[in-house]
Amino acid sequence: MRYIPHSTSDVERMLETTGVASVADLFASIPESLRETAGLALPDGLGEQEVVARLEALARRNRVLGTFQGAGSYNHFVPSVVHQVLSRSELATAYTPYQPEVSQGTLQICFEFQTYISILMGLDVANASMYDGASALAEAVLMSLRIGRKRSRILISDGVHPEYAAVVETYLDGFGRGVIERIPLGPDGRTDLGKLEKMMDGDVACVCLGYPNFFGVIEDLAAASAIAAKHKAIAVSATSEMLALALLKSPGDCGVDIAVAEGQSLGLPMSYGGPGVGLFATKREHVRQMPGRLVGETVDDEGRRGYVLTLATREQHIRREKATSNICTNQGLAAVAATVFLGLAGRRGLRALAAVNANRAEEVASRLESEAGLRRVFSGPVFNEFVVDEPGGDWFADAVEHGVVPGVRLGEMFPDRPEMAGRLLVTVTECNTTDQIDTLVRSLAARRAA
Repeated sequence: MRYIPHSTSDVERMLETTGVASVADLFASIPESLRETAGLALPDGLGEQEVVARLEALARRNRVLGTFQGAGSYNHFVPSVVHQVLSRSELATAYTPYQPEVSQGTLQICFEFQTYISILMGLDVANASMYDGASALAEAVLMSLRIGRKRSRILISDGVHPEYAAVVETYLDGFGRGVIERIPLGPDGRTDLGKLEKMMDGDVACVCLGYPNFFGVIEDLAAASAIAAKHKAIAVSATSEMLALALLKSPGDCGVDIAVAEGQSLGLPMSYGGPGVGLFATKREHVRQMPGRLVGETVDDEGRRGYVLTLATREQHIRREKATSNICTNQGLAAVAATVFLGLAGRRGLRALAAVNANRAEEVASRLESEAGLRRVFSGPVFNEFVVDEPGGDWFADAVEHGVVPGVRLGEMFPDRPEMAGRLLVTVTECNTTDQIDTLVRSLAARRAA
């Protein structure tokens, strides 16, 4: 516990330096009526030993549940070596590599990160990471508008993560250009390509699909990309479960122009929703329109290999209104975690891990259908997520009482889409044990029978 409070003399020196009479004066801009209600009823202070004991007692009250929730944040095992490498001070404290001569370690790991992401995405170039998958998709849409110049229509599949779509909408709200239109899904849970074809014209800047989509269904990305290409629009894929790309055909091989993703599955814990790391890759011809930063490899005057910041489209370097992107940093430490994880797993290990996820999900889906009577809603192929009908009664609380969180209730996520009421999104990963799977099936089967 590293907490060193300011002494009275420390506070006095700071007030003298800032020219403020008292600490209270620092809050003078807050209305007095609000300041009167801002008091905290805190107990008397405790010593460190007493505080630790208190926290341990609180921790013992927690229940450890098996979770079958996903929907953009996935429970994957993180090897301890990932945390060990992250704890090294040269990585934990490194920020922006402005001076390459003293930032070779940071630059090298960014370069390796880009290489891994380019391979997984099947595209020519990847940047050194972005905030998260949602903002990466928004940046891809803005990039499409720059490439498309006078085009303004943005087609987003109903299978794209709803929070990603909401972030795109927020970005465009202040951009002054770009109108979002939604592409419906077919009965198999994939984007209706017939409807997409009818929506296309010369004003469409980009077509955005999830891969896999929010409901775990694997889209026909190649067909959608071909439709976009026929109308000279940019094809964009958005992947929230990055592990899926170890098994699926890469977005680049499917004809996608820009591929974005959330990299949380690659060595980052769920951590109550963050941090994540945004992945962004594109074709070489579009590199000048790519947001973020790009690290390159070079040689010095003596022929020694070195790394440099090759491209940075940040507003800090140029006039804000001329910047390609106003994202002012990358998720450096999270990108390090992803790089270490991918280096540990390797191509074969990552593929084997993805196969475990896919096979377990299929097993659980089949058992829920045969033993619990829960119908699979979508017939399309899935990776490690799928949608089933909910059983009746207070089934969610029953499952939690038995020790598992059964999934994500889609009716709560889509209150404006009545067809989602009574549907459950279930996610299965390598972290779900046989006992947890048995408990899930038994608890839902019991409620269905009741």
